[in-house]
Amino acid sequence: MCSLLRPPALSRLICVRLKTMAASQFPAAKRSGELNNPSPAAYLRFEDPQAFRVKSLWELIRALGVFRLCSFPVLVNNCGKLMSFSRRVLGKRCFCMVLRPSVYAQFVAGETEGEIADSMQKMSSLGLHPMLAVPIEEDLGESTGEKRYDDNLSAMLECVFMSHSNGWSNNPMMQLKITALVSPELCVKLTSLLKTELYDLNLLVKAMDGEEVLFPGLTESENTHLLFGLRRLNKIGEASVNKVRVLVDAEYTYMNPALSLITMAMMKKFNQQSAWIWNTYQCYLKESRNLLLDAVQTSINQSFCFGVKLVRGAYMDKERKLAEKEGRTDPIHESWEHTNDSYNGCLELMLKLIAEKPERYMMIVATHNEESVRRAVTHMAELGLHRDGNSVCFGQLLGMCDHVSLTLAQHGFSVYKSVPYGSVDDTLPYLVRRAQENRTVLQGIRKERDLLRQELHRRLKEKISRSTKRNCAGNQTKGQVGKDF
Repeated sequence: MCSLLRPPALSRLICVRLKTMAASQFPAAKRSGELNNPSPAAYLRFEDPQAFRVKSLWELIRALGVFRLCSFPVLVNNCGKLMSFSRRVLGKRCFCMVLRPSVYAQFVAGETEGEIADSMQKMSSLGLHPMLAVPIEEDLGESTGEKRYDDNLSAMLECVFMSHSNGWSNNPMMQLKITALVSPELCVKLTSLLKTELYDLNLLVKAMDGEEVLFPGLTESENTHLLFGLRRLNKIGEASVNKVRVLVDAEYTYMNPALSLITMAMMKKFNQQSAWIWNTYQCYLKESRNLLLDAVQTSINQSFCFGVKLVRGAYMDKERKLAEKEGRTDPIHESWEHTNDSYNGCLELMLKLIAEKPERYMMIVATHNEESVRRAVTHMAELGLHRDGNSVCFGQLLGMCDHVSLTLAQHGFSVYKSVPYGSVDDTLPYLVRRAQENRTVLQGIRKERDLLRQELHRRLKEKISRSTKRNCAGNQTKGQVGKDF
């Protein structure tokens, strides 16, 4: 990211220095033999079905049914078409009646304030924290105009208010998609301009503050829209600072540089005392480690605190197809192993920085991968980082990977669940997109299904046993009564 803000030669010098530091202080996963010692995380085997004892019988059955459907690639790959077809055949009302108690209830907190509050209270009782997500985003060809973006801003501000005012978490978080407030077409053009133009963060901050700034390379209408977008984002920053941590999502590589530029400008303005604005780094990208190193250096140069949401990534299929279509090099790592090395390397880098300056750096380990979770826990113990500290937390999607989330929470770690909310109409496009982007995760949750099945069998066996004991006790009483008379 810093390479977009300063001359390339200086960027290379800084990146070389940081990479050298990373190589010496944060060895690659294969060299970190001490991290393979499972003793600090031996209790995190994620194999105990008791993690699901807090779920109702219906919740167990629903999760098993939904995950079973998700195990069929043809259903996941075509879920959008199947849902559209079902809606036409059943009609909107019947379709919603079928969807709400199943897929919707599994992955969405609710629609009304009461439904959302009930979901959040239950989550809090389990030791989990909500990370609210307004299911609004746009891709190329979906732009809706300034009025719609202003409406989206209202929804985002309401999300800030709900996250802060209801006491669901001592350290509330929420997610933000910049393309809900700035058109994706402009983000793509800005990304292209950043290859040749240098955009000073101070320029963006001035625009956020209401100054009339002219950005090089943009038409008058594009410049006006960017000013409107930056002022919308500024309102979110002003509403959330010192209250709610805003985690900005990464999206596609053809717009990510622009999204990161805007996010870093928000960081410069609002992260002076603590990391209230965070950026997301997708470790399945070959350039992810360099982007993270650049961003760390930018935060040092610009004197602001730095928050990181660390993910593997969810747009692999589309990114690869687009790269092939355009004749570009595939931006995604060649193998799962390379992605793991990338994730673990970035993880160890951030943990070391946090251990040195916990007031400046923060991170959420946003992954469903059990080995990465264990590695993070092990390294936290080695560095003396507290389980429930503010600087390191863990995150998974609502309705998925509960055996990891609940186990972590039961052992005192800070765990957040990404929680979308809204009507079926509002959340359906979001759910379809998430299903398609996370198809490999959805199709590979065999272990969670097995644990759910074990808990269901235990619950049914226990119920049958109690029923049998009651019947036996009843028969004995009848026999005793017969003898008495």
